[in-house]
Amino acid sequence: MTGLDEIVVVGAGAAGVTTAETLRRQGYDGRLTLVGAERHQPYDRPPLSKQILSGRWEPDRIRLRRPDTYERLAIDLRLGTAAARLDRMGRAVELADGTRLHADAVVVATGVRPRRLPGAEGLTGVHVLRTLDDALALREALAAGPRLVVAGAGLLGTEAAVAARGLGVDVTLVGTGPVPLLGLLGPQAAGLVSAVHRELGLRVQQGQVAGVEGAGSAVTGVRLADGTRLPADAVLVAAGSLTNTAWLRGSGVRVDDGVVCDVLGAAEPGVWAAGDVARRPDARTGRLRRSEHRTHAAEQAVTVARNILAGTRAVPFAPLPYFWTDQHDLKVQVFGDLGGAQECHIVEGSPAERKFAAVHCAGGRVRGAVAVNLPRAVQQLRPLVESGAPWTGRPAETPEATAGSAPGA
Repeated sequence: MTGLDEIVVVGAGAAGVTTAETLRRQGYDGRLTLVGAERHQPYDRPPLSKQILSGRWEPDRIRLRRPDTYERLAIDLRLGTAAARLDRMGRAVELADGTRLHADAVVVATGVRPRRLPGAEGLTGVHVLRTLDDALALREALAAGPRLVVAGAGLLGTEAAVAARGLGVDVTLVGTGPVPLLGLLGPQAAGLVSAVHRELGLRVQQGQVAGVEGAGSAVTGVRLADGTRLPADAVLVAAGSLTNTAWLRGSGVRVDDGVVCDVLGAAEPGVWAAGDVARRPDARTGRLRRSEHRTHAAEQAVTVARNILAGTRAVPFAPLPYFWTDQHDLKVQVFGDLGGAQECHIVEGSPAERKFAAVHCAGGRVRGAVAVNLPRAVQQLRPLVESGAPWTGRPAETPEATAGSAPGA
């Protein structure tokens, strides 16, 4: 139907699986191969730092699709072998085991890998949390009740720290800011998260982690940039990520903190990118942007799959940023971008109740919305964020918004 007889999707996470599945559901009937570096059936990553790490769920529960789905959709699933090279001119993907897959189109969905800290190499007790194997290894280590230092107080680090405290582990969380997640969640929601951390007995240390220290082959702690030493029997490094693009060297595909693509998701003729690894122009600002949020990965994958088949009818990918985080008994959801907002208005509930929804504004217009334990309310505020509507102070008069309590600054 499109002149594409063979498509190869490299990366079997949420973006890769969604791309392959959407191609089939949109009518693509050529050969379709999905390549995954891990040996496990494709799985969802957000539960790794929460349900899997805490032991509430077992691995079978986080599979993205039933194993028979790939056979039913005629998707050739190649697991346990990473892509080694893209031969763009020869229209082929070469795998680490020497296999060469012909490809009329390639979708790069190889995601990211964790950053490492100086001094960590060769030490036991130093963990990262990106894969299912990582989560299971850390869960096993936590069963011994170690002193754990979490280096990085972003979404991953805070979620893992909360899960570890729930297992009774002594945890110190290290972040560069005075309040974890302040820039992402805004002051009210971040303040609630910090209160929960204190109630759980989670120590929060402000500082920049400079490296990991050990004795013999075992980790003994971390060293901060100001010279402070934090003793530890286990360290979780949650200090950011790097994109998995080394296999694209020499291919002619532009890489700059990810695969640089256009608003359609195309990087070069016949090469597309989706998910955490894709860096594309933001529809609102035009600046290149890369997102590592789960919803974004799936939405972009659907758009890329459709655009591969659409030809001149391809449509730009213009998502509204969205993410969520679970922090003990708090479910926090954010639409839009809270950074740079000058005002915050509570439109329903209150932080004192640990249940509220708020809009964040700049220049008198709504830039973002955040809700804690009010999932329906934040969905109803979404149209205000999408349109960048002027803030009138009367959300109940906006048809799409929920009627709530009187807003306050």
